[in-house]
Amino acid sequence: MGADWSCPRTPSFRLDGRTALVTGATSGLGLGAAVALAEAGAEVTLLARSVDKLAATERLFQREGWPVQTVACDMSDLGALSNFWHGVAGFDIVVNSAGMARHGPALDAKAEDYDAVMNLNVRSSFFLAQAAAKKMIVRGQGGSIIFISSQMAHTGGIDRAVYCGSKHALEGFQKAMAVEWGQHGIRVNSICPTFIRTPLTQATFDTPERAAWMTEKIKLGRVGEVTDIMGAVVFLASAASALMTGTSLLIDGGWTAG
Repeated sequence: MGADWSCPRTPSFRLDGRTALVTGATSGLGLGAAVALAEAGAEVTLLARSVDKLAATERLFQREGWPVQTVACDMSDLGALSNFWHGVAGFDIVVNSAGMARHGPALDAKAEDYDAVMNLNVRSSFFLAQAAAKKMIVRGQGGSIIFISSQMAHTGGIDRAVYCGSKHALEGFQKAMAVEWGQHGIRVNSICPTFIRTPLTQATFDTPERAAWMTEKIKLGRVGEVTDIMGAVVFLASAASALMTGTSLLIDGGWTAG
């Protein structure tokens, strides 16, 4: 070996000194993402609608000794979202976990259900990322924007036409954002989990035919837990994924493999 040879070093997964915003942060995947970032050293701001849930989550973080701030905001209200951004300097990491579903046969879909799902999953997600990127560009330090998407952004599902459409749309504008904002050092990626056991998904797990459908599709033979996405959040937020943008991490137990 030459005298100038040295071993490469693994990029750090630590996030000390970084600031992070997590939406939908008081339960399920959003809470998991927020905890993962805090454990890795980030100072986390939790954004959600429920003041009571925010207060309870803040107490959990304080008990662990993690720096935390909370913001009560309905993401579907773009005026309120804009007001929030006016009051902050920006963040190094933004994780958008806010989302919703109104499942049912495509033939029975109602306009109000379509509008509600698209308003939060697509419209609000787009403008959240836009505002986050503007702040990152002004700061000149780059950043990481992470969408909590779904395996349904890559496949179809029974009674999920509207939801699947919303997640396909998210994956589309994520790629375009990655192309436009890469020059500023801003990375834009998504995490696409399979069915994760949370209070919002419990009704699906409690339906025998749906439970059988999931068991058949997930090749690893089990549904997901919130902990299954937490490592991916830290990875995409950290220097360990420094050359990744415009892509999706499928955490689906092999669902989309065939």
